[in-house]
Amino acid sequence: MSKPARFLLIFLAVDALALGVYFLAKGAGPGKGADPAGDYAWVTMDAYYRPASELEEYIMTVSDEQGLLPLEFKNYGQNAAILKRFRGSKMVGAGKPVLEMTFPRLEDWAIVDLWIKGGEGRELRRTVLYILTDNAWKPGDSGRLAD
Repeated sequence: MSKPARFLLIFLAVDALALGVYFLAKGAGPGKGADPAGDYAWVTMDAYYRPASELEEYIMTVSDEQGLLPLEFKNYGQNAAILKRFRGSKMVGAGKPVLEMTFPRLEDWAIVDLWIKGGEGRELRRTVLYILTDNAWKPGDSGRLAD
């Protein structure tokens, strides 16, 4: 085999090895395919639940007034990856700057998945964007998380 052909063969083998290592590493790490919502567990909120934050206290008070307890929830907090996946009536796949423009007096925000199991086998699952304005929590938008 001639010297240029041998050089070309070695070059192609090294390139193939480098591409293989690259794609292996890309597939093994947290990438676009990783589910950011998978890191959070469902928590049951009933009459005996002790809220861990003001937001959870607000959700518990409103749910109790409407007779929706017990319910299950996932509190994602200010997770920007979850905010990008949020599809609501006002916001679709927005980032934090869009959130701040939509709600001008925004002090804090959080995304919460609610799973309400009502009577007669009915279930309601909704993702709610809660906002803190004027030192009070309220629902800012309601929708779901995109797959």
